[in-house]
Amino acid sequence: MNKLLMEENDRLQKQVSRLVYDNGYMKNQLHSPSVATTDTSCESVVTSSQHYQPQNPAVPPPPKRDANNPAGLLAIAEETLAEFMSKATGTAVNWVQMVGMKPGPDSIGIIAVSHNCSGVAARACGLVSLEPTKVAEILKDRPSWYRDCRHVEIVHVVPTGNGGTIELIYMQTYALTTLTGPRDFWTLRYTSGLDDGSLVICERSLTQSTGGPCGPNAPTFIRAEVLPSGYLIRPCDGGGSMIYIVDHVDLNAKSVPEVLRPLYESPKILAQKMTAAALRHIRQIAHESSGEIPYGAGRQPAVLRTFSQRLSRGFNDAVSGFPDDGWSPLLSSDGPEDITITVNSSPNKLVGSHVSPSPFFSAIGSGIMCAKASMLLQNVPPALLVQFLREHRSEWTDPGVDAYSAASLRANPYAVPGLRAGGFIGNQVILPLARTLEHEESLEVIRLEGHGFSHDEVLLSRDMFLLQLCSGVDENAPGACAQLVFAPIDESFADDAPLLPSGFRVIPLDDKMDMPSATRTLDLASALEVGSGAGLRAPSNASGACTTRSVLTIAFQFSFENHLRESVAAMARQYVRGVMASVQRVAMAIAPTRLGSHIQLKHPHPPGSPEALALATWIAKSYRVHTGMEIRWSDTEGAENPLMPFWKHSDAILCCSLKPPFTLKFANSAGFDILESTMVNIQDMPLEAVLDDEGRKALFTELPKIMQQGWAYLPGGACQSSMGRQASYEQVVTWKVVGDDGVPQGLALMLSNWTFI
Repeated sequence: MNKLLMEENDRLQKQVSRLVYDNGYMKNQLHSPSVATTDTSCESVVTSSQHYQPQNPAVPPPPKRDANNPAGLLAIAEETLAEFMSKATGTAVNWVQMVGMKPGPDSIGIIAVSHNCSGVAARACGLVSLEPTKVAEILKDRPSWYRDCRHVEIVHVVPTGNGGTIELIYMQTYALTTLTGPRDFWTLRYTSGLDDGSLVICERSLTQSTGGPCGPNAPTFIRAEVLPSGYLIRPCDGGGSMIYIVDHVDLNAKSVPEVLRPLYESPKILAQKMTAAALRHIRQIAHESSGEIPYGAGRQPAVLRTFSQRLSRGFNDAVSGFPDDGWSPLLSSDGPEDITITVNSSPNKLVGSHVSPSPFFSAIGSGIMCAKASMLLQNVPPALLVQFLREHRSEWTDPGVDAYSAASLRANPYAVPGLRAGGFIGNQVILPLARTLEHEESLEVIRLEGHGFSHDEVLLSRDMFLLQLCSGVDENAPGACAQLVFAPIDESFADDAPLLPSGFRVIPLDDKMDMPSATRTLDLASALEVGSGAGLRAPSNASGACTTRSVLTIAFQFSFENHLRESVAAMARQYVRGVMASVQRVAMAIAPTRLGSHIQLKHPHPPGSPEALALATWIAKSYRVHTGMEIRWSDTEGAENPLMPFWKHSDAILCCSLKPPFTLKFANSAGFDILESTMVNIQDMPLEAVLDDEGRKALFTELPKIMQQGWAYLPGGACQSSMGRQASYEQVVTWKVVGDDGVPQGLALMLSNWTFI
């Protein structure tokens, strides 16, 4: 394959040179003094320009580039074609091959990303067993393979004299998270044939600098730009096609918060979401056409693919919540909320996309409610997190809410979860339906086995079913977005079954390197501020640690009746907040197991280092020395290892420095829970930012007493987690932690009977 690609590249390099030369000649002719004919067709302008001889030294303005002047649009189209070809087969962009996407027997092709160029770009090259015209037809149907595409409208079509077409296109894309806005594009797309039988589809945005007509303007969208991009489709001897794909965009990253800009500045994310997705989709269609793919549930592959598209589109609609789809925010009277609630009282506006008519949706006064939120995660591989959420549903879901969602499909749904007592959900059984050729996406039915507590509930209990789409679970795919989307279905599983998707999306942010320093280190020993004589330091090979970040978006949809709207909203808000807390706990457990080993990273599980054991011993011993009492550890824990009872103590135990701003250094499991943080992030959190005003005043008031007597009680109050959530506690015991040599090591705080508000 490499030899074939090299030969193809040489041939196309020559073709590019010729096109660039022809394009320069064309531009000179189009911008020359006058044209000998008033015919405005593309063919007439081009033909007459070639025979133009200068007659008048006066130079009139160039042709106006608008929809009423095909010559101006053709000039833009030819420029776009030349620039696209220089990227597809030349060196106009500095391409770097993506790690983990190298060619091989099972590879979709060669994937490369841009390095140090304007905007972000990705390029793919591969062979498919479809003819060029069929490939072009598939690629032009962007909503069928680009999951972020919400709407495409061909506003104007201009035929060209060479048998091609120029199209003016308006496209809208969904928001990636609840924290960022959706994008839209106004582009010119040029389709043309080449002398060797190849097809070219190239595209670019129409801006003030390029000229051309102005496109639609939607106030809720952020205008982004397509730089010369497209597809080169060359027929192969014996059938099939060689495809070159280039995506080059400027997504206006400055319009989003800085921490989220990598979502719009990463060529790897672009490569996975657009470039590789297009190539995979074409290969999938080709494989299905061969009849070699088995399919389940008696459905043709195209039907199952439609289910996948409906699930994805429904989840995207929920995350974005566009007003023209009927969505409006439900304002809370409790002040700022970390959970956004939106309501759609006109679900008929969504019919045809992912919501179909059903007895419940047709009921008078019914609607759809969505509870959604986004949160940042650190050192949690998206693929691993989604795999865990898929395989361990019981770790984060509420059976009562599942039952409510399933009941929405019936004529007599339950009112609100919690109002109907009894029953629980047993094991989950995963029934595979379809899997894409590259195994990057799978469609499946989840059967949740229903049980009851009483005799009547056993008779009435029934299994529940979910249609689920899982994608992006390859841990070795750089920039891949991992997603788990599901919707309740009934036993009939009809092709037009109503789908109300909910789920999770995890998108990686760019990696960064954190170098060890005196003020920020991931080594527990250094973080404890022990004396210089203790000899505790980072290992000598600690040259840096790769810190990965990702953004998690959660969205859950519920049907409701108007008279129960407030009750369902309260249930939805509480449920999603509980899911977020569960996911955070899962992330904390997963994160350390996947980190690099250059620095001794500490686990949310009890650290096994001697330094951690020493710290737990100092905390317990100092408490006993200062108060004259023992910390009441769990009776089930062995006293020979003070680390385990410290770690599993139900009260939150925090350890911080002795000097303002009292930087946090360590905590037990309950401490990490109340902080909603990990050891990686805890060094960024001063205790002053965690406690409220009353808590800070109490600490500063009692600090002299603590330093003199060794301990003090602080009154109950409230604190704030790293996610901005409020938690209350009944009392705080604060004491000075002293090492074996009598040197103060820090300040310990034990928050009793804490709970999130």
